[in-house]
Order: sequence, then structure tokens, then C-alpha cells
Amino acid sequence: MSDSTKRNFITKTTLVAALGGLLFGYDTSVISGAVASIDHQLVRPLNLTNNWEDFISGFVIASALVGCMLGSIISGFVADFVGRKRGLFISAILFVISAVGSAWPEYGIIYPLHDPVAIVCSFIFYRIICGIGVGIASTLAPMYISEIAPATIRGSLIIYYQIAIVSGQAGVYFVNWFIASLGDHDWLMTTGWRIMLVSEIIPAFIFLLLLVPAVETPRWLMLKNRDEDALKVLHNIFHPNEAHQTAAEIKSSLNKNIELGSLFQFGAAAVLVGIGVAAFQQLVGINAVMYYAPEMFKNMGFGERGALFQTIFVGVVTVIFCLIAMKMVDKVGRKPLLIVGSILQAIAMLGLAATFMFKLNSMIAVFMILFYCASFSISWGPMAWVLLAELFPTAIKGRAMSLAVFIEWTVNLFVSWSFKIMDGNASLNAVFNHGFPFIIYGIMGVLGTFFVIFFVPETKGRSLEEIQQIWLDRKNKKQMRNQIPVKAL
Repeated sequence: MSDSTKRNFITKTTLVAALGGLLFGYDTSVISGAVASIDHQLVRPLNLTNNWEDFISGFVIASALVGCMLGSIISGFVADFVGRKRGLFISAILFVISAVGSAWPEYGIIYPLHDPVAIVCSFIFYRIICGIGVGIASTLAPMYISEIAPATIRGSLIIYYQIAIVSGQAGVYFVNWFIASLGDHDWLMTTGWRIMLVSEIIPAFIFLLLLVPAVETPRWLMLKNRDEDALKVLHNIFHPNEAHQTAAEIKSSLNKNIELGSLFQFGAAAVLVGIGVAAFQQLVGINAVMYYAPEMFKNMGFGERGALFQTIFVGVVTVIFCLIAMKMVDKVGRKPLLIVGSILQAIAMLGLAATFMFKLNSMIAVFMILFYCASFSISWGPMAWVLLAELFPTAIKGRAMSLAVFIEWTVNLFVSWSFKIMDGNASLNAVFNHGFPFIIYGIMGVLGTFFVIFFVPETKGRSLEEIQQIWLDRKNKKQMRNQIPVKAL
């Protein structure tokens, strides 16, 4: 098999897995164009007081995040026991089910519904189903890519996943704007939002069909003692000698797994650094910006369709700078991009806070949002997924990534929820004029810089087995330092 054929195999396999990221981005952003319609169609028929209506509306919109947390919890089990490929297949099926069910919740789960409470519960159920699919895919897709890709190009290939996420977000912003332009306000309130939600079925079906001929990862196959099958996959990636050498290295790394049940067998640092990476990706405030971008643009004076149109620029900027990151990650490394990006994000968030506090021109705020998204897209956006897929040794990867992604979704929920609380606090607004949340995100960018400098190892150009050895060496050095010499009496 020629080098170009091997490269084509790797690229095609990576792109199939990356479609899980596209659905991740599509689903988490499609709801932004349907918030007002869902309130009108599902929440208001409940005839609640204003406070309870706001509470239920918030939970209905955020219910997918609950599913994401559940999906991330079970994703480790799914990855280890049914495999990376079949786990992604399960997530694709969940995407299809949720796309149809959330668009027409009146049809319920088993039989049609008429009670407004039951209809809302049906919608929440299907959004949670979708969230479970996102939670599984957000763990397994980067894991799958990292276990297929050679070390020399692994970083850039994993960034395909982040590019797919932001492409899904940018694509759905355009889809929402286009659907909203097809009819008047009343049509959008009754029908348009359903078309927005069910539109996800198209990429979900494509993902489902492309997964059928996809291969399983060689590391999972060896984990299940299917060495011959693993070697066949490795021959599609490497030349014969390299394939056998890689197989031996994988086998050796798995044989070092002495305590099968221990998540910390390679040292606590291996897990804690990964959790820190997952947490900081959200603590810098990206999803407060992405989820509430339409509302933020409305507050700057744009109309309903104008605000949706502005979000397209956000999506385009994130895609462009993810492509730049893909070109740079295997040349300059993960740490430099994270450090520079964290500093630029801090500047952007503090600048955005200043525009609110001092009531500067709204176009300055738009620039700061785009500058922030560009900075995130060359650093925490793609690099977090690259590192999460690389940092954890194969023997614990399923469980460790499951835990890290669960933390990521938990912090995501906290940031999104706390943004609304901070942004709506009259006392804070009297002083900061809606700028306080962005000061917090700027501070998180500074803290993230120091976290990367002192705790995150550089993984550029290293095989997954070499990265595993970094943690073993750190663990052994710590054990040696903790040993107390016994003096002879």
C-alpha cells in the first residue's frame, strides 16, 4: 500500500469520526434559534407565573446538557466494552431519534399526547436523549482519532474534530437564519422551530451510514486480545515494519497495566491534569458567549434576524482559526498555542467587560467577541480535545476521558447557568453594567496560562506509549522522593 493510499485511509477514517463533532456543534447551537418559539409553543401553555415560567424555560433549553453529563458518565463503559466505533454508532442512532422526537414532542414516546405538561416532559426527554448522544460522541470521537492517527500528524487530525464542532455551529447558525427567513414571525413560532430541530436528521443519517464500513481502533482491539485484527488495521496506517513495531509498543504498554481496576495506576497527575484541561476549556467562558450570542447581539441593537445573522460571523471566525490551529499544532506544539491563546482570550474578555462598563461603541463589543472566538479557536477549543485524547494511557483512557468529559460538561452547565445569574444581578450591573461575567472569564484565562505552563506536558511528536511513559516516570520520581531512608543503628 502506497504512502498516499495510507494517508487517504487515515484522513477518511478521521473525517468519519469527526462527524460526531459536527453533530455535537450542530445540536448544541440549533436550540439558540428556537428559544422564543419553544417558549411560545411549549412553556406558555402551562400557564405559570413569570418566575416559574423562566425557571421551566431555562431547564427545557438546558436539558440537553443534563443528557451530555449522563452520556459522558457512561461513555467510558461504552468505549471499553463495546468499542470506540460501535459507541459512535450508538450516538448516531440517538441523534436521529432525538431530532424527530424533539421536533414533534406532541407524539410522545409511545402514543400521542394532549396535556401541556406531558408534551413539555416529552420534549425534555428527547433533548436528554440527544445530550446522551453528544456526551458519548464528545468522548469517543477524539479518542477514536487519537488511536488511529500516527504521532507525527495526530494533533492536526484531532483538530478535525474541533473544526467539525465549529463547522456544525456555523452551519446551524446559517440554517436557523435561512429557516427564519422562509416565513413570518407567526410561522416561525408554530412551524419554523420544528424544521430547525429536525434538520439535524440529515447529518445524523450521514454519520450513521459512514460508520458502517469504518474500522475499529487497533489499541481497543489489542485491549480485547484481538491482535491479528489490530495488525490488519495498523498495516493500513504504517509500513509493515512500523506496523509490527507499533503493535509491539501497544502490547507492551498494555502489559504494564498491573492494577486493572485503578484509575490512578499511572499516577494521579495523569488524570488530574486531564481534568484541569477539560475544566479550563469551559471556565474561560466560551459557551456563555456561544449560547447567548444572539441575545448579546440583540442587546447591542440588532433585530431578531440581524442578531441571528451576526452569529454566522462568529461561526466563520471559529472555523478559520481552527484551520490555522490545525496547520500549527504539530509544528509549534500544544503548549505554545495554549499559552498565547489564553493570554489573548484574557485580553478580549477584559476588553469586552470594558465596553459594557464604559458604554463604548457596540461595534467594539462585536470586535472583542470575534477576537475572543479567534483566540479560543487556536488554543483551548481544539487543544483541549487534542490533549484529552493524548494524555491518558490506553489502559485507563475510556474511564479517564469519561471522567474528564463529565467534568467538562458539568463546568459547561455551571458557566452557562452562572452567566445568567451574574448578568441579571442588579447590584453587579449597577457597578459593572453587565461586564462582570467577562471580568471573571478574563481572570480564568490568566489562571489557565499558569496551569498550562506548570502542569501540562508537551505531547507534540510523541507516541501515545511515550506519553504514557511520561506519567510513569513522574510517578516513579514522586515515589522515590517519598521514600524515607532507614539509617542503620
